[in-house]
Amino acid sequence: MTEKNGISRQKLTVFQQNGSGNLKIEGLKKYGEELFELKIVNIDEILPPVLDDTSDYLPKSISCDLVLDFLTHSDLSTDLAALCVKNEIPVVASGKKTTGKGVSAPPT
Repeated sequence: MTEKNGISRQKLTVFQQNGSGNLKIEGLKKYGEELFELKIVNIDEILPPVLDDTSDYLPKSISCDLVLDFLTHSDLSTDLAALCVKNEIPVVASGKKTTGKGVSAPPT
């Protein structure tokens, strides 16, 4: 967490693909600017149906308090969840079937 004007701010990293999280990101900025420090990771390339290696698209490490997964490619989401578990960072992957330790997939 970081502080701004004496208020602790949670560090969020948002992963989105082709604008898939834009509405949620705008909501976080509008209603939570004082509460959240946002880092946005955009993946805007056309991808094949299967990605055997996602290392060209995902960072090698992540440092934040929470990850929000709005990726549309299941291979990216699966590997992102594994990376977050390795770094002990909780993930919210709303509406996805990716579950496991540290991953919350609430229905949409």
